[in-house]
Amino acid sequence: MNGFEQWIWVPEKLYPDCQRSAFNDMSERKADPYAVAEFKKDYTFDRDVQALRLKVCGDAAFQLYLNGACVMTGPATVGGDFLGNDDQPGQYYAYQAVLPVKGKEVNFFARVQKDPVQICEYSMGHGGLMLEGEAMLADGKKAAIRTDESWLCRINKGYEKPCVFDGEKAADVFVPAQKIKDIWQAETAPIPHRTEKEISFDPLCVKAGEKRTVRLEMDRIYAGFLHAFADQDVHVHVQFRELEEKGSEETLHIQKEDEYRGFYMHSAGVMDVEAENRGDADCTVRLSFIGTHYPVTDEAVVKTSDTEINQVMDTCRHTLKYCRQTHHLDSPRHCEPLACTGDYYVETLMTLFSFGDMRLSAFDVQRTARMMEARDGRIFHTTYSLIWVLMLWDVYRFTGDRALLEDCEKALGLLLNRFETYQGENGLIETPPDFMFIDWIYIDGISMHHPPKALGQSCLNMYYFAALEKAACVYRELGRAETAEQCLLKAQNIRSAINTHLFDREKGRYFEGLNTPTPEDMLYMFLPGNVEKRYELKHSNMLACCFGVCDDETGRRLLHEIMTDAIEGDYQPWFAHWLMEAVYRLGMREEYTLQLVKKWIAPVRECPKGLVEGFVKPEPTYTFDHSHAWGGTPLYSLPKALLGLEILEAGMGMISLKPCLLGLDDARVEFFTPHGKVTAQLRRGEHPEITAPENVTVHCAQDVL
Repeated sequence: MNGFEQWIWVPEKLYPDCQRSAFNDMSERKADPYAVAEFKKDYTFDRDVQALRLKVCGDAAFQLYLNGACVMTGPATVGGDFLGNDDQPGQYYAYQAVLPVKGKEVNFFARVQKDPVQICEYSMGHGGLMLEGEAMLADGKKAAIRTDESWLCRINKGYEKPCVFDGEKAADVFVPAQKIKDIWQAETAPIPHRTEKEISFDPLCVKAGEKRTVRLEMDRIYAGFLHAFADQDVHVHVQFRELEEKGSEETLHIQKEDEYRGFYMHSAGVMDVEAENRGDADCTVRLSFIGTHYPVTDEAVVKTSDTEINQVMDTCRHTLKYCRQTHHLDSPRHCEPLACTGDYYVETLMTLFSFGDMRLSAFDVQRTARMMEARDGRIFHTTYSLIWVLMLWDVYRFTGDRALLEDCEKALGLLLNRFETYQGENGLIETPPDFMFIDWIYIDGISMHHPPKALGQSCLNMYYFAALEKAACVYRELGRAETAEQCLLKAQNIRSAINTHLFDREKGRYFEGLNTPTPEDMLYMFLPGNVEKRYELKHSNMLACCFGVCDDETGRRLLHEIMTDAIEGDYQPWFAHWLMEAVYRLGMREEYTLQLVKKWIAPVRECPKGLVEGFVKPEPTYTFDHSHAWGGTPLYSLPKALLGLEILEAGMGMISLKPCLLGLDDARVEFFTPHGKVTAQLRRGEHPEITAPENVTVHCAQDVL
């Protein structure tokens, strides 16, 4: 496992049109036709095998079977941005795993989808499979295993194109695989491979000549893959829905004894199935949905005396579980790339009070750093590039992993240097490539996804202020005191510029941006021309309160105006996160926390199967998905407010708690530290019961609740 592994693929002489792939599904680079290759290799040892230690990768997506069972899917994605889709990824990742085995037989089978078909998937430009490792034998000896020309391969022509399978197109005979150049140099991903749970349904019986339509309901909305097989020739069309709205679909023509497993990740709570038997014999179709997610080894409990709030917590936790894949997803319906840092930052915070394992978050931070290093500190969303700094700092606070800061130091420097070039003579960020992303709403018909300057400048400048403050914390931890002080000075300068130019002193509020024109040579679809109207909305005022751009007295007044709708503007669950953070920072958690959390009760009551994307539709025809964890901040914000949690040292070896029931009768709150789980039982009129691991010092400031 030295990083120079042997890759194989179907022979170019036999399959000249099944070699190349586009780097990304959004790429305009031409590629060979869609193809799925299959590989197999049987090993027989003269003594029992106890386990296999393997490093595995496939380009662009693979399914690995061991002794007839699917044991791994992958690879871990490179992450990716909405920029550079015609550029070869700079890094590719393989999984390393130990798989248990019984007996002397080890039979491998793998399917490899050559082409990226969802926007979170990436390719190095060529199909390939790599497996390397060793069998650990019962007598303590080891035997090497690796992909080479002794593996057999073929193209399965039944996989016609993404989500279309025709079993009538016979798969080719197996032939020896061809060794190919290792263009991947696959680095071992620092995360485990995904886990699976199959959700089965009653067999569907279709009489000869009959067409049947059935609805298969699931108890929750899951992320996963279609699995199907039949005992006779049958045509099947599956429409995947989260609720009633149309989602993704797959079309199958299954032959007798065919087993179909799809590569396309669906988000589904409902499967509408149309099965047509055009043959002369009755047919039984078996369909299942293979739910998949990043593995969960332990869960934290957040439970209160309010059953409706408990349902909100449960729905948030479930949705988060299925948004954690080989990287965090905004949702398994959209499957957006790693560029959507804001979503993954909130999901990281939610993980503290749910699953605890921060390796996926740290890996997301690192992969984003690699993207910024490749593009001089640039990623598609300007605001999200700044939120990356907040995510870096918080993952470090949760884990104490100083190596993460060291690994991301170069990217941080590039990012901050880039933003300095955007500043104008007034001290504000004036000429960025865009002001996105603000929120998923429209104002006067203008999208706040990529708003003009007058609707995005203030928020971008406030994120810049917050990023500079957190960057100072990072540099201080790295022993770079002078650089830290420079960041703090820049933060105070940007704060002063915001309060000078973006604060209406007469009204005592922030407005969303200046009305000065944007240079024509900068305009493009994601940076529209500026408008003449001045907007005063909740968004900039929330961030000013959250990050301390204003003084605390002003912040508390603004929060009251926001909560009473004295300041205009709808906002989505994404911005409710910053509002909850502002409430906590300004010491108003008893007054407003439960009021805010209750905004989630109605949408969760309407759909407890998964978390809806927003509170209000951005425009009438938009269809929300219901697997969107970016809106799950109650899973973080409520337990944090109940506990009054403050982390006093990175790695959570020392924490402070100021418990408060916020108007509830009782609550049980658990959260994870690197040392183990902390549990707090809170009951009105009683002393808080706090249990913590031996290596965690807890300072509790509350005697009786």
